[in-house]
Amino acid sequence: MKRLRKKLYQIKGEEQITFVYGIGHRKSQLQKSIEMLEGYISKLKEYTKHLHICGERNSYSKTDPDATFMRLKEDAMLNGQLKPAYNLQHGVDAQYITWLDLSSHPTDVLTLVPFLKDMESHLSFQYKEIVADAGYESEEAYVFLEQNGQESYLKPQNYEISKTRKYRQDISRRENMTYDSETDEYLCSNGRKLKAIYDRHSKNRNGYVSTVTVYECESCQRCPYKDKCIHGNNCKTPMEERNKRLSISKVMKQKRQETLERITTEYGTQLRMNRSIQAEGSFAVIKEDMNFRRYLYRGKENVLAQSVLLAIAYNINKLHFKIQGGRTGQFLTELKAS
Repeated sequence: MKRLRKKLYQIKGEEQITFVYGIGHRKSQLQKSIEMLEGYISKLKEYTKHLHICGERNSYSKTDPDATFMRLKEDAMLNGQLKPAYNLQHGVDAQYITWLDLSSHPTDVLTLVPFLKDMESHLSFQYKEIVADAGYESEEAYVFLEQNGQESYLKPQNYEISKTRKYRQDISRRENMTYDSETDEYLCSNGRKLKAIYDRHSKNRNGYVSTVTVYECESCQRCPYKDKCIHGNNCKTPMEERNKRLSISKVMKQKRQETLERITTEYGTQLRMNRSIQAEGSFAVIKEDMNFRRYLYRGKENVLAQSVLLAIAYNINKLHFKIQGGRTGQFLTELKAS
């Protein structure tokens, strides 16, 4: 567009065309073309600037370019409202906030690995056991923790719902199908085989590449369980011609099973209970007891500084109450005897 603009201005000079402005003047076709092109170039610069500021995010606030629009539940009815915000992460040990970070991701699934890398680059030691809620579970997190020599106590995303009767009776889920590890096949409720047909690769925003294996039933024709097994109508293939498909990451499946066995032990249950008390408790104290619900400054650097000051105040209060209660040597709350 810049080369075209330069060429049009050359034509203007060669033909000695004079541009006119104001009421009562008729613009030439060349002037109209140049002005339209100037508008396109100006808009392109504006869009490029917006994309540069946005980066890997999908939005940003004009009043605070570092903030990302996130769905917040601030009104009385707890309805989601899009507002500029930061995703604050707390790392808690023995009820003290030992590290914190601000993320531009509205969800937690991509924040755990950057949080741990940033923490280890500043602290002189490494935590060997990482406990986190279901929102942080991902294949990337599992693989990173294993390669980093750390044990994962991440709660699976389907942990709570998997306890329900509806989940256990849902024949469409691969957890309720029989798996043959030797032939790498699943067996559905009707005794038909789902065989691996191909692998696909997907990359997340952090650059992690996962491999997903797609399984397809040999034939779902005239199956009495088809309506319960195949869900959704957003497919161009008619329902009577469709076969059941499963998309499964074998790495994710294995790591989730290993972690599930770990978190259901007595020690794992104690760690999960303490995560709820300590990590969620740090936010509860800051938001309710300190009555802090909105940052007073703009820009990530200023917001991070304010978060650090709040964490220091929280830790001082926690140390005071621990000294008063004689609990300075206590790291974990004990499970109640059943």
